[in-house]
This record gives sequence, structure tokens and C-alpha cells, in this order.
Amino acid sequence: MMNGRRMHRTVGWRIGLTLLVLCAAAPAWGDTVFPGESWEPAEPAALGWSVQRLDRAREKAEEIGAAAVLVVQDGRVVAEWGEPDRRLDVYSIRKSLLSGLYGVYVGADRIDIHRSLEAIGFDDAETPLTPQERQATVRDLLMSRSGIYIESAYETQGMRERRPEREEYAPGEHWYYNNWDFNALGAILGQAVGKGLFEALEKRLAKPLGMQDFRAGDGRYVYAETSEHPAYPLRMTARDLARFGWLYLNRGVWDGERLIPEAWIEESTTPWSPVRSGIGYGYMWWVATGERQYLTDMGPGSWSARGSGRQALLMIPAYRVVIVHQFERTPEQRSPPRRGLHELLQEIMAAAPAPGGAADRPAAMPSTDRPARAGSVP
Repeated sequence: MMNGRRMHRTVGWRIGLTLLVLCAAAPAWGDTVFPGESWEPAEPAALGWSVQRLDRAREKAEEIGAAAVLVVQDGRVVAEWGEPDRRLDVYSIRKSLLSGLYGVYVGADRIDIHRSLEAIGFDDAETPLTPQERQATVRDLLMSRSGIYIESAYETQGMRERRPEREEYAPGEHWYYNNWDFNALGAILGQAVGKGLFEALEKRLAKPLGMQDFRAGDGRYVYAETSEHPAYPLRMTARDLARFGWLYLNRGVWDGERLIPEAWIEESTTPWSPVRSGIGYGYMWWVATGERQYLTDMGPGSWSARGSGRQALLMIPAYRVVIVHQFERTPEQRSPPRRGLHELLQEIMAAAPAPGGAADRPAAMPSTDRPARAGSVP
């Protein structure tokens, strides 16, 4: 059994300092609730939301063909449009769900992310790893900095075109949005806990959060000839994704019960790798280094899970808000215009009451990389 209590030492002081700042600077939110069998609706105007701007946001959601939009503040539903009870493919949001599951098992001392692939006996039978590649740690994979560049399941054409050459970078040296890393992480977790990924997700997150719809059968495995480690696409409803987001926004605590260590929430949503202006990458999370995501002002400290086709799960601590956007991709329409999602989020945030204040998140680490070849970033 691997010891998971040794959180990354080089960030220990940052985590402690951030927690102190949070305690000192966070607004005194009251009346926070957690959904039981279903989400409790709120009266937007009573909470200070602009009903007129929410109507404009609803019109924008309809205009861009959103399948489901859900807005939650302090544990109550402020707005819901489309079909938030409909199971839809979440695409790369699956990676952030896996990051949360890693937090559960790190907290339970089942996984040590600082061990190398060689130390845990992990390889790829279809394309064996080189001695250099086997030195990558589980944490390197979580940051998408493994230095292992092998064609893998569920890759896009953009990923294939931008993939570095094998051993072009050493483990930990370079950020590249790498499906081999993400797929291998699913296999590593299964190896460590002796359970299929979807079964673990159902047992350790879906059931404790009271997800209304997700079952292990909502996931499937997709393989490639070049790698033995499958991708793990899954379907989930907006109302279940919002529960996961609300857990993270409450720093791993659900209705008084700690499910994920607070240190993991902080570490996994730290922007370890600069990706583009204002956005960094944590442990399979997209983290704002300023106050904007999707060209939308959200206050300091927001982060998101993103999937192809403009799937989005946003945690906005300055407002105590979670937003879910889902779109059903079809052969006729692969995804709504990027600008449309930006405008939708801008209308939602324009409708929100002024925030009570929130603590700044840690700044991105200085980069020593060459410009990142990011692949097809959501």
C-alpha cells in the first residue's frame, strides 16, 4: 500500500499561507446548504441577482443551443435551462473528475503521487517505456508533464500533430496536454485500489455526494492499438456535475463530512504550468491566474473543468457560484461558437450580486519551458 500523506513539500508553505489568507479574507457566507435528494431552488431576486440579466442569459443559452445550463449559489439553484437531468458525454471533464478521485485515495493513504512509474511497476505493454520515461512520477502525469509521448486512445488530430518526439523532454520538464498521461492515470488508480475506475467513482464520489443519476455503467473504456491504457469517457448530468463542483468549492467537505483533503483541493487547483495568458494547469484542472476565465470577469481564484464541445464546469469562489454548461455534439454541429459560450458566461456573471470578497489564489510558478505545444486544448 502506498503512503499518500506526504503532500508535495515544496508547496507546503504556500498551502498553509493560502489557508490562513482564506480564513482571514473570505466573506462570512451564511446559510450554505447541500442538496439532499434534489437541489433546492432559490429565488434569484431575493439573493440579489438581476432577473432581467438572467433572462438575457437564458436567451443566449437557447441561441447557442446549450443542452443544459445550471447555476448554483451557496448550494441552491439560481437558474437552470435546458435539460440538467439528461446524461451527456462530458468529454475531458472526465480528467478533473479523476483528479478528485485521486484526492480521495491520496487522503486514504492508498496512493503516493511522488513515486515513479518504475517504483510502482507501471509500464505500457503495447509501447514499452524507456528507462528515462519510467522515472516520471504519478504527479508528473497529473500535471501533464510526464515526458512520455506515445499515441494514445481518444487523441485529437491536434494532439497528434503537436506531440513532441519521444524523450524530447525529461519527466517534469515540459507541459503538453497529453492523453497518454490522462489514460495512464486511470489505469494507475485501478492498479492501486483494485477497482475499476467507474466503480470507484460511483462508490467514493457519486454515492457520498448523492448524485441523482450517475452509475458505473455510464462510463466506458476506449482503447488504441499503440497503448494498453484506455481512455474512460463517461456520461453525466449537469445536476450531478454541479454536486462535484460544489464539493470542490467547499474545499472537499460535503455536508459536514470530509471526502477530499483540503490540502489536495489546494494543491490540485494550483496553476503549476502556464498555458496561456491568465490560465494555468493544475492536476487536470484549468486555473485562472488572474480574475478571468472564458473572457469573463469572475473575481480571483476561479478554476474549471473543460471538455471538447464547450463542456464546462466552473468553480467561482468570489461569488460562491458553480456553473455547468453542457452541449450535445452532433455530426451537424460539433460545438457551439466559442464566442457564444463567452457571451453566455458574461451575461450570467453580469446578473450576479456583487461578491463579498475572496482570497487570492497562489500565482503561477515561473516557467522555464520553451513555449508549450499544448495540443488541442479545450
